[in-house]
Amino acid sequence: MNNLNKIFGSFKFSFIPPLMIYLAAGVSGITNIVGLFFVKEYLDLSAVFLAGLGFWAGLPWVLKMPLGHLVDILWKFKSILVVLGALVMATSSLIMYCLIQYKLEMVQILNAETWFVISALLAPIGFVLQDVVADAMTVEAVPKIDDNGEEIDFKILKSLNVSMQLLGRVAIIFGTVLVSILNLVVFSDSSQMTELEKINAYGEIYLYSLVVPIISISGIILAYFNKQNKLNALIKNGIEPLKAKNMIFAIPEITKPNLLIIIGSIIFVFFTLAIGTSSIKFSQEIVFVGSFCIILFLLLKLSKELDVNAKKMLLGTAIAIFAFRAMPSVGPGGSWFEIDVLDFDQEFLSLLGLIASILTILGIFILRPLMEKSSMTKLIVILSIAGSLFILPSIAMFYGFHEYTSKITNGLIDARFIAIFNTALESPLGQVSMIPILAWIAQSAPSHLKATFFAVLASFTNLALSASNLGTKYLNQIFVITREVKTDKGDIKIPEDYSDLGILLIIVAILTLSIPIIVTYVIKKVRLVSY
Repeated sequence: MNNLNKIFGSFKFSFIPPLMIYLAAGVSGITNIVGLFFVKEYLDLSAVFLAGLGFWAGLPWVLKMPLGHLVDILWKFKSILVVLGALVMATSSLIMYCLIQYKLEMVQILNAETWFVISALLAPIGFVLQDVVADAMTVEAVPKIDDNGEEIDFKILKSLNVSMQLLGRVAIIFGTVLVSILNLVVFSDSSQMTELEKINAYGEIYLYSLVVPIISISGIILAYFNKQNKLNALIKNGIEPLKAKNMIFAIPEITKPNLLIIIGSIIFVFFTLAIGTSSIKFSQEIVFVGSFCIILFLLLKLSKELDVNAKKMLLGTAIAIFAFRAMPSVGPGGSWFEIDVLDFDQEFLSLLGLIASILTILGIFILRPLMEKSSMTKLIVILSIAGSLFILPSIAMFYGFHEYTSKITNGLIDARFIAIFNTALESPLGQVSMIPILAWIAQSAPSHLKATFFAVLASFTNLALSASNLGTKYLNQIFVITREVKTDKGDIKIPEDYSDLGILLIIVAILTLSIPIIVTYVIKKVRLVSY
C-alpha cells in the first residue's frame, strides 16, 4: 500500500499524454479473442502458418532501434508520427471489419486469408511507431522546473521519473483490463448466439477497436494543452512571457544522425525485404539470423562505451533475458483445444484475460522485493521453474485430470477452475522478466546514450520473441495439431486431431525449465555477471 501511495503521490498531469498512448497500446488487444475465433471458424490457416505469421508480425518491434533514432531526429514532428501510426492501426481494424461484415465483396479483390495477413502485419507497424514516440515523451512529461521557474530537486526528479515509468506499464495493463471487461459484456451469452449474431459481434469489436488510435491522438492534443497550462502558470507567478515561453516551448537540440545506427538499419531493412519477399525456403530463419547479427554487432559496439564490469553486466543480463523470452510456446493448438474440448467460450476467455491483467498489476508490486534483491540470473532461474510448473495444469487437463477433480469435488474443481487458478499464478511472469533490464539502463547506461541503449536492448529482447515464434513453428511442424475445418457445404475438410498436444506440452515445459537455467550456468562459468 505504501508503494502505491508513493507512486500516485508523485503523479503529475503532464504524465497523462504518454500514458494515453500506453493505454492505447493496452486497449489494442481488444481484437485478440475475436481474431482467435474468427481464424479458427472462418479461415483455413494452419497452426504452423499462424506461428510463422507471428514471426513476421513481431519484426516491426525489432525495428524499434532505428525508429527510435528517427523519432529523435524528427522530434518536432512527433505529432505527425503519432497520427501516422494511428492511421495505420485504423486501416488494420477497418480491413478486418469489412472482411467480417462484407466478406463476399472483399474476397473478390483478395482472398480472405490474404486480407487477414495484411491486417495482422499493419497493426504492429502502427503500434511500434507510437510506442517509440511515447517512450521519448516520458522524458518530456517529467517537469524539470516548478511553477515558479525553479529547478526541481534531484531526489524529487528521480521519484517523478520512477513514477512515470511504472505508471506507463500500469496504463498498458489497465488497457487490457478494459478490453477484457468489454469482451465479457459483448460475449456474455456467446453460447446462445446464432452464427449471424456472432458475426455481428465480431464486427462490432473491430469497430470498437477504432477507439485505440483516437486515444493515442488525444495524448498528443493533451500534451499541447498541458504545455499551455504550464506556460500560463509561469506567467501568473511573475515570469516574463518570453522567458516562460522559452522554458516551456524550448527549441529541442538537433539530434545528429548516428551513422552506425543508420547504416545498420538500412542494411537490416533491405536484407529483411529482400529475403522476406523472395521464395527462399528458409526466409524466416535467414531474416532472424541476419537481424540477430546486426543487432548484436550494434550492442557490442555500444558496450565499448562502458567499463569492463558494466560491459560484462550488460552482456550477461541481455543473454539471460534473451534465453528466457526465446522459449517456444505451444502455439494456437493449445487455444483450439481449450475451445473445442474444454468448451472455453468467448465469455470465459475474456474473464481469463481480465483476471490476468488485474493480477499482473498486483504481481508487479508483490514481486518487487524479489526483483530488487535477486540477481538477473537468479531471477531467470526462479521464473523458468515457475513457468514450467504453470504448464503442468494444461498437461494434466489434456490427460483428463480435470474430469477426476470435478468428480471428487462435485464439479467445483473443473477445467475452468484450474484455468483460473493457473492464470492467477502465471500472470506477472512476463512483466517481471523485463523490469531488471530497464532498471539497468536507467542506472548504468551512459547519460548521452540512454535512449540508444534502451532502443537497442529493446530490439534485442524483442528479437527473442521472434526466436520463440520460430521455435513454436518447428514444434508444430513435428507435432501437428489440427482443428476441424469445414467447407461451405458443411463437409469436413480437415479433421480435428489433438493427439500430439500432450507430448507437445511436455516438451515445451522441459525446454522452458532447462534451457534458461543452462544458459545462466554458462554465464557464470564464463565470468559474465548480471544485474
